[in-house]
Amino acid sequence: MLGNGPLALFLDFDGTLVEIAPTPDAIEVPQALAARLHDLAARLEGRLGLISGRGIADIESHLGPLQIARAGSHGIDRRLPDGTPLGGQPLAFPRSVSDELQAFACANGFSLESKPHGAALHYRARPELEGQGLAFAQDLAGRHQLLLKRGKCVIELVHPGADKGGAVRAFMQDDMFAGSRPLFIGDDVTDEDGFAAVLEFGGTGILIGDREPTLAQYRLADPAQLYQWLGL
Repeated sequence: MLGNGPLALFLDFDGTLVEIAPTPDAIEVPQALAARLHDLAARLEGRLGLISGRGIADIESHLGPLQIARAGSHGIDRRLPDGTPLGGQPLAFPRSVSDELQAFACANGFSLESKPHGAALHYRARPELEGQGLAFAQDLAGRHQLLLKRGKCVIELVHPGADKGGAVRAFMQDDMFAGSRPLFIGDDVTDEDGFAAVLEFGGTGILIGDREPTLAQYRLADPAQLYQWLGL
């Protein structure tokens, strides 16, 4: 699967490194995961990136400080291992849109996840809310020139240009990653952008789970199998 030459590895977080939970704050993080990721980065001579829909501060609230490449808010907020931003400063999410989403969530039984560069309606506990949430979010996105993203029982609004493929492309231009063959591992629909990006560099996508359709060429059953395969 991996072939010859240096390898770069890009990992999603929820559903990939941690199991999906009923709410974003309810995830169970494996013991010493940050230390394990730092060890993996050392094995790859630094060519490891964590690319998540969560904000970077949110990820570090669960893992602790990270000294690996990471991109949050669907890849729009990018940092090198030493914390240096990669690319321009992403736009903050409009407060007026957050307020509308909060009011809608409170009134209709959704859970709202607020991020520096986006906001997400979660409905895993009440899947019957999907249609109502989607209609509201589509209207809101249209009125504010935002992009709507779908996921596993989540509807998210972000600024255009926020996608995990953009983060892969940005990291691959950095000296640390340039010339390597990228591997992207993720589980959800938003990870398809990452799969598409690594193909442009002659790389490979690995899907966690059995979702269809996908651009990933390979599959692993669940995070536990990923940990075994990577030696985490």
